[in-house]
Amino acid sequence: MYPADVFAPDVTIATRRLVLRPFGTGDADRVRSVVKSGVAFLPPGAPARASGVAQWLSDGVHELRRSGQGIHLAMTDADGLILGAISLFKTSWTAGTTEVGYGVHPLYRGRGFATEAVRGLVEQVFATTDLRRVDLTANLDNLPSLRVAQKSGFTWEGVLRAAVLEPDGPHDLVVFGRLRGDSGDPGPALPRTELRTERLLLRPYAESDAADLAATAADPLTQALTGIPSGYTEENARAFIAGSEHTRTRGAGLAWAVEELTSGRYVSNVDLRDLDWTSGTAEIGYMTAPWARGNGYAGEALAEVVRWLFGAQGFRRLQLRASVANLASQRVAEKAGFVREGVARAALGGEDVVVYSLIPADLS
Repeated sequence: MYPADVFAPDVTIATRRLVLRPFGTGDADRVRSVVKSGVAFLPPGAPARASGVAQWLSDGVHELRRSGQGIHLAMTDADGLILGAISLFKTSWTAGTTEVGYGVHPLYRGRGFATEAVRGLVEQVFATTDLRRVDLTANLDNLPSLRVAQKSGFTWEGVLRAAVLEPDGPHDLVVFGRLRGDSGDPGPALPRTELRTERLLLRPYAESDAADLAATAADPLTQALTGIPSGYTEENARAFIAGSEHTRTRGAGLAWAVEELTSGRYVSNVDLRDLDWTSGTAEIGYMTAPWARGNGYAGEALAEVVRWLFGAQGFRRLQLRASVANLASQRVAEKAGFVREGVARAALGGEDVVVYSLIPADLS
């Protein structure tokens, strides 16, 4: 006898804006329209042609529930319009585990529907069954899905390398888990945000930044004066960009690509690392692209991040380190108000670094 409610044939789960309920024959027109349009968000096994919709709605979509291994649910708005789908699958009643997956119609993405649906379904699982764990997986380069997992209270547990094969090749897969008893609170994490100055836009990294980031990191001057690994390639840059969301979601840091407003060209980066939420401290760093040096972009971006971190986020101290040989980086720090505290010996690849700090009082 399987537990009732969340796996019941007539289950209905209401969230703030959504209703999660089984697909039915009354959904035929909407599902046919979706199939004809070619958009992909319906559950696995959905028909590829409109002629198969009737049979799928009357029988195929319910096979998972009848097997006892999961359930497919339509994600609808208050008017009953299907916006997406969400499923439980790979359910093991012996182990007490299941996995959640979802899809949202492209026209309705970016509005938080996936997060709302995942939270609502997972809470129903724990409220009405004895299952103890819910899994969620997402491609490492699928930043929206990584954010959904984090906002839904899941914990990033690891990366399976080249675990899924898609038309464009193998992809790394991130494994998330949420346990019964987890608060569902995503925990501390700085928000993905854009900042603007008179000349610059600071924005989250995109895959298209990989070439510029690699060129900046591999530049001989960057290599000589920072701790960037030698032989830095676009593959390293793509890994950093994908991993930056992991860093953010676990509350450990945040990175911005900096572009020139007038040209849209990548000119610098700023990143926060080693966040201590209890003490309100972090370390900050930056690099300037070789084609943009001498324009004061790093200092301008640095000052904007400092204002945001101390003002909107309430942090109390920033640390900045620069190689003793990197006089340009030291000038950027000092112009931004950072106070020199001393020299840390052999702290960067065996090289000495100058340690700076900044607290809100230094800016008054």
